Amino acid sequence: MSPAADVVIIGGGLEGTSAAWNLTRRGVTDVVVCERATVGSGGTGKSSGIVRCHYGVSSLAAMATSSLEVFENAAELLGTEIGFHQTGYVVGVGEPNVDALRTSLAAQRAVGVDTEEIDASAVATLWPAARLDDFAAFAWERRGGYGDAYSTAQAYAAAARRAGATVRQGCPVAQILVAGGRATGVRLADGSTIGAGTVVLAAGPWSVPLLAAHGLDLPITVHREEIVLIDPGVDLGVVPVLSDLVSLQYVRPEASGAILFGNSDLSVPSPADPDTYSNQATEACLERAAAKLSHRFPGLTGAGVTSCYAGCYDVTPDFNPVISASPIEGLIIAAGFSGHGFKISPAVGRLVADLVVDGHSHDPRIPASDFRFTRFAENDLLRSPHPYVGAGEMR
Repeated sequence: MSPAADVVIIGGGLEGTSAAWNLTRRGVTDVVVCERATVGSGGTGKSSGIVRCHYGVSSLAAMATSSLEVFENAAELLGTEIGFHQTGYVVGVGEPNVDALRTSLAAQRAVGVDTEEIDASAVATLWPAARLDDFAAFAWERRGGYGDAYSTAQAYAAAARRAGATVRQGCPVAQILVAGGRATGVRLADGSTIGAGTVVLAAGPWSVPLLAAHGLDLPITVHREEIVLIDPGVDLGVVPVLSDLVSLQYVRPEASGAILFGNSDLSVPSPADPDTYSNQATEACLERAAAKLSHRFPGLTGAGVTSCYAGCYDVTPDFNPVISASPIEGLIIAAGFSGHGFKISPAVGRLVADLVVDGHSHDPRIPASDFRFTRFAENDLLRSPHPYVGAGEMR
């Protein structure tokens, strides 16, 4: 095979480029990233970019809080700003979820998350336009906010290149090559091959057929999610991200002054083909957004839709990712992020680098076993011990 690399990464989105950058930080610089189109052109480019650590799964909370170091220090660590806005993050719940919120906050603090419970008067100061009377409790993360996933992937890729990695765009992978039960490289769509000591598969939903060719079932389904951008009609000032687990929506400010609306009700999936899905919100989505926003922000009578788009989640049965060695020696999987990939992407790259170099996680708060590929066949799904009634996927 010619050429060859120590590590070939399939996929140039957030997770693949973060893995490349983190590998170079571990001294592995003979890395080739194969991206079928351009860096960040898949699910990464459609991310709503929420940054939060509010997870009931402790390892995810730890990944999110450890990732903040990169978001907060991007200019130093990555060589450029990445569009991170540290507005803070509020999550509000109804009466049935108060105990789960408080128990989850304690567990989050145990792994280093800077979070606290605050009262309605504090939230009213943070979000003066919001109706709060149907909430029963709130949590606040001062270090939360939102960012630009596309810019972040570009920054990972550029930092990896400066350290010696190669990022090949317009380079689709057709096959993972395996000999004697071990991954030996990849075959590209043009028929050429790249040999590798290790292959990292980080291609989102496109990971599934590459594994299926070797008899491995990665249980990912593709869910289409719609985003609506709203002109509030007034200057809201600086407001935090709000995760509304009563109306099941999330809203965050845009730097332009607009509001980004996303749906948090994932109980009814919207299956899609990641190559052919519609990029427009449906009429039903627009009506749902209008109803939810009118309920939560009744004073914004002059608000109106400015634009909309859709993206796809690569969703596993437990809505948690696979970051794991596979049954094929030398093949690492990082896929199935279920809409959570941006906020944990720095930690994902570190964990992938740990698995490649040492075969285990170096952070005791983030056991690799939590994200193992085999958990689905074992019927041992990764679930929050503090689930929210009606919003389980929020964790």
